[in-house]
Amino acid sequence: MDFGLVLQTDPPASQVVSLMKRGERNGFRYGWTFDSAVLWQEPFVIYSQILANTERMHIGPMVTNPGTRTWEVTASTFATLNDMYGNRTVCGIGRGDSAMRVAGRAPNTLARLGEAIDVIRDLAEGREAEVDGKPLRIPWIRDGKLPVWMAAYGPKALALAGRKADGFILQLADPYLTEWMIKSVRQAAVDAGRDPDAITICVAAPAYVSEDVAHARDQCRWFGGMVGNHVADLVSRYGEHSGMVPEELTEYVKARQGYDYSHHGRTGNPSADFVPDEIVDRFCLLGPAEAHIEKLRALRDLGVDQFAVYDMHDAREATIDAYGADVIPSFS
Repeated sequence: MDFGLVLQTDPPASQVVSLMKRGERNGFRYGWTFDSAVLWQEPFVIYSQILANTERMHIGPMVTNPGTRTWEVTASTFATLNDMYGNRTVCGIGRGDSAMRVAGRAPNTLARLGEAIDVIRDLAEGREAEVDGKPLRIPWIRDGKLPVWMAAYGPKALALAGRKADGFILQLADPYLTEWMIKSVRQAAVDAGRDPDAITICVAAPAYVSEDVAHARDQCRWFGGMVGNHVADLVSRYGEHSGMVPEELTEYVKARQGYDYSHHGRTGNPSADFVPDEIVDRFCLLGPAEAHIEKLRALRDLGVDQFAVYDMHDAREATIDAYGADVIPSFS
């Protein structure tokens, strides 16, 4: 199992770079950041510094979207980083939640997302693609390589990931839901004539290594609010008891009262008050290192290839170090 480190690009950018360097020293092979240019600093500028200050770490957004940048700009940006630092980027992509809504736009449609996945990958790897009805190719790219991993929750999005993406990003660490969603993605891959085992499975969630589980829960409760924001979209689309989405996922959002993006992904988010302890425990990794290892082994047995640590709480350095000392060596 690989391990990734997920950060927000809060200023100063030098601290983001420093934490990624610390992550690489501790065995993290992937470095991810949020991509929402109003809420945080522009990540692609910072990626250049992360890549320059690491040797092996692969870098990318968790996640970008097809709406805030034109597709040729996204492809060229990744290709430039790869040309400079040796094919060490991954394009995590989704419909666009905070980045689009904070700017007053709706998230992208799945149809647009599916088209963007193909176009961005083709352009970044030097092939011709059609952009806005016009054939386009980036002529300077040589030996380009860009895996595109898609974030998804709902049935149609999971099916799209299975049909088109090189990897699937699931932002929660509940084993029951993870199993259900991996099966959905892999079945869609089979139906599309693809090798389901060729799709990299990445689970991303907060991790907090501590004996004080109550404090760890409070530091990570924001994640249930963030996931609940996506689940609320699914409920509005499919209905509460449609059978399209597991009720283990939809049940807890009944008490949700809206969502304030100014606190998105942050400890103390008031929009997460409705999230019960049970959901925090199921969605996150909390407790001593042994508890993390046990849950990660269960996820690995379900087919998870990477666990990406959302390191957004009051123990960022300690979590990176604890994973490097006690958790990652158990999976090497």
